[in-house]
Amino acid sequence: MEILFTFIPPEKLRDQLKVNFPKISFHYAKGPGAAGKELIEAEVIVTYGEDLNEDYIHMAQNLKWIMIMSAGMERMPFEACEKKGIIVTNARGIHKIPMAEFTLGTMLQHIKKFPEILRNEQLEDWNRKVKVGELAGKHVLILGVGAIGGEIARLSKAFRMKVTGINRSGRRHEDADVTDTFSNLDQYISRADFIVSVLPSTGETRYLLKERHFRMMKPSAAFINIGRGDLVEEGTILKVMQENVIAHAYLDVFEKEPLPKGHPFWQMENITVTPHLSSITQHYLPRSFEIFEHNLSVYCNKENNYINLIDLKRGY
Repeated sequence: MEILFTFIPPEKLRDQLKVNFPKISFHYAKGPGAAGKELIEAEVIVTYGEDLNEDYIHMAQNLKWIMIMSAGMERMPFEACEKKGIIVTNARGIHKIPMAEFTLGTMLQHIKKFPEILRNEQLEDWNRKVKVGELAGKHVLILGVGAIGGEIARLSKAFRMKVTGINRSGRRHEDADVTDTFSNLDQYISRADFIVSVLPSTGETRYLLKERHFRMMKPSAAFINIGRGDLVEEGTILKVMQENVIAHAYLDVFEKEPLPKGHPFWQMENITVTPHLSSITQHYLPRSFEIFEHNLSVYCNKENNYINLIDLKRGY
């Protein structure tokens, strides 16, 4: 069996594959365009998901399975995969620890006024009148209670917060006090102190939040987006934040990335910009390799208990 990686993992992980799967030939290239005959012969392609297009799918004559070593799949040519009967899996869930910790850190810095405290330190200002609050008793509304949103819910409960989760199906989550569907979003958004989105970019979620949703939020609310930037139009965020409709927006994702220099978000006091790093962790690749190795065993044994098998029609 020929397996092509369209990136070059660390040597330790490559050696691990040789030991665990000695009968399989692994090839590594910096992108599918650099692979040559390895692409044509590959039965399995392992990718981050941003470098494959329809042409490469057609060139890979023996391709049966694609493993995406990330959760985002916006650029994947799913229609071409479906036509060829290709299985697609991804590494959904590996981000839950870093992204949940990032979210709790953001909520803590907001409620504990850490930026203000740090500014006072730089000014050598012994100011004990900073209005510091608590997360306990606050209400967090999580848009997308899946693997990542569920971990945010679990940690939020540890801080004694009230948790409401929204997802497509309304399926109950054990760490949420209430779970409901997108269609009922309006009845919860006005009650939340923190509105956190971990939603992917799909036809159902693209521009889900409108200006009216922000105007329904508490003036003291904070909006945190670590999902995808096309949840809401940037012009809408700019307008409502210029009007101080809510207290703060913490944005880790944007419609266009990287956020260009000179963009007004950079200079606004009530917007915090981070460069799409909520999922970054030194444990990223080892965790994604655990999923890949499980799925590779499933594939080799002709079983069907894949982790994160993608519905190609829905794109997730």
